[in-house]
Amino acid sequence: MKQILALHTGGTISMTADDSGAMSPSATNPLLDANPALGARVSLTTEDIFNVPSPHMTPKLMLQLTKRIERAEAEGIDGVVITHGTDTLEETAYFLDLTLGSTIPIVVTGAMRSSNEIGSDGLYNFQTAIQTAASEGAKGKGVLVVMNDEIHTARYVTKTHTTNVATFRTPTFGPVGLVTHDSVRFFQELINQETSNIDHVVDNVFMLKAFAGMDSTMFDMLPDNTNGLVIEALGAGNLPPATLDGVQRLINRDIPVVLVSRCFNGVAEPVYDYEGGGVQLKKMGVIFCQGLNGQKARIKLIVGLSNGKSKEELAHYMDNAIS
Repeated sequence: MKQILALHTGGTISMTADDSGAMSPSATNPLLDANPALGARVSLTTEDIFNVPSPHMTPKLMLQLTKRIERAEAEGIDGVVITHGTDTLEETAYFLDLTLGSTIPIVVTGAMRSSNEIGSDGLYNFQTAIQTAASEGAKGKGVLVVMNDEIHTARYVTKTHTTNVATFRTPTFGPVGLVTHDSVRFFQELINQETSNIDHVVDNVFMLKAFAGMDSTMFDMLPDNTNGLVIEALGAGNLPPATLDGVQRLINRDIPVVLVSRCFNGVAEPVYDYEGGGVQLKKMGVIFCQGLNGQKARIKLIVGLSNGKSKEELAHYMDNAIS
């Protein structure tokens, strides 16, 4: 029998809606009284580790989750399911993916409709996440996100719609598997996985999105104790010329500046050789991170800095060729 631990952290999956349709955290998580169809081969233990809306989630809380999962694995648990609010679900899932060296299945899920709404998806997603965590095929695949019958990697999945139950998608690459009526099926897997053991998280790692006509104002407004910056750049990885002095000033302060594309699909790469183009940015010392969105790149930068990576190690780590 598979021993599965469910860690509830809050979010819509644990909320109820009032008569006006407004949702708020419930005093008691409705999933604690739920009876998902598990079959005879799964024994489920549940724990309310947090009860917070997902905008309240922080890297420090994410690290607490990492440490709790490590203890559970040491105690012989076979798999872990985390229920989470959807707004920052992808960031927590990726943080766990970067900091857990586990081979046991770790599955994150959530809901777009509260427990008392018509068409509530919470219990169903919880059930399919448990199925996935109990499956042999999920071992050694890193942290997975399971919602709406699809299995995605924590590294690339993102929330794409504010309210649709099919909100979680993996641009460019697609899901790695599906949950069917009676089985869990995988069709792809990640390559080049690396994890970092950390015992704290570095603060003051920021993110800015580039826009037409942008100048150095916001770069120069970053505080003196800034530890890192992620820029969601234009196109394949370009910035307006008026930003360059501000970016250079950050680099001169030995602040790592990581660049991703603000585009929904594709990767950032130094293609264009003009003022503000990716070729110039690369020569300046900007680190290109391929395939991640801005919020994921920020999580990875936090983990890399918290792991004490040197400047050269951090640049190699952030280019995303290894994890």
